[in-house]
Amino acid sequence: MTVTIAVAGKGGTGKTTFAALVIRNLVNANKGTIFAVDADPNSNLNEALGLKVDRAISEILEATKDPKAIPEGMSKHMFIEYMLSKAIIETKHMDLLVMGGPQGPGCYCYPNDILKGNMDKLTPNYDYVVVDNEAGLEHISRGTIKKVNHLFVISDSSVRSIRSAGRVKELIESLQTKIHNVYLVITKIINEKQLDTLMPEIEKTGLDFIGYIPMDEQVMDFDLQAKPLFDLSDDSKAVQSIKQILDKSVFK
Repeated sequence: MTVTIAVAGKGGTGKTTFAALVIRNLVNANKGTIFAVDADPNSNLNEALGLKVDRAISEILEATKDPKAIPEGMSKHMFIEYMLSKAIIETKHMDLLVMGGPQGPGCYCYPNDILKGNMDKLTPNYDYVVVDNEAGLEHISRGTIKKVNHLFVISDSSVRSIRSAGRVKELIESLQTKIHNVYLVITKIINEKQLDTLMPEIEKTGLDFIGYIPMDEQVMDFDLQAKPLFDLSDDSKAVQSIKQILDKSVFK
C-alpha cells in the first residue's frame, strides 16, 4: 500500500529541505520505490535533489488552451496524458514530477480533472509518495492529491512562523481530503533553551509537535555552493534529526 507523505509551510521555513531529506532517508534506508511531487509554485525540490527539470505540469496545462499546440489527430485528453508521461523525471533513486505555478488566467477544470485521474493511476505504482506543498495546500484542496498518510507542517523558530503553522491546522480541518496524521516540525533551532522559550506558542497551535531540526552548517554550506542537499553526509545534523522524526512517525 502506498504511503503518502506531504510537507507544508511558508516559504523560507526549510520546507523543501525537509522534503528532500525525507526522500534521502527513504532512499538510504531502501524503503522502496519513491515518487516525489513538487507541488510548490516556487519549485526548487529538483535542485535540492540534484535533478534537472525540462517541463512543469502548469506549462502543459497552459499549452492546452492553444488548439494549435495539440497535434493533428490527437485529442486534448490524449495530448495531456502524453505530455504528463513525458514530464516525469525517472532516476535510479526516485521519480519526480513538478507541478509548477499558475501560467495565466482561465479555467483549468478540465485538464485538472485529467491530472487528478492520472495521479490516481500513478501513485499506486510506488511505495512512497512525497509531496512538497505550498502553504495553501492547493493541490490537496483540489483533490489532485487525494489521500495523505502523514502531513508535516514546517515552521522556523520565529513566533510569527509558529502562529502561521497553527493557521495551517485550521485550513487542514476545512479540507475534505483525508489526512491521517498531522505533525509540527520546528526548524533552525539554535539550542534547547530557545526551544523551551517557544514551547508555549508551539502548544497553542494544537499540532502534534514531533521534533525539531537544529541549525546545520552543512546545509548552509551546501546552499551557499548550490550543491544538492540529497548529497549531505550521514553526520549532518539535519539528516539525523529527520531520521529520528521519521522513526517516530512514518516508520514506527
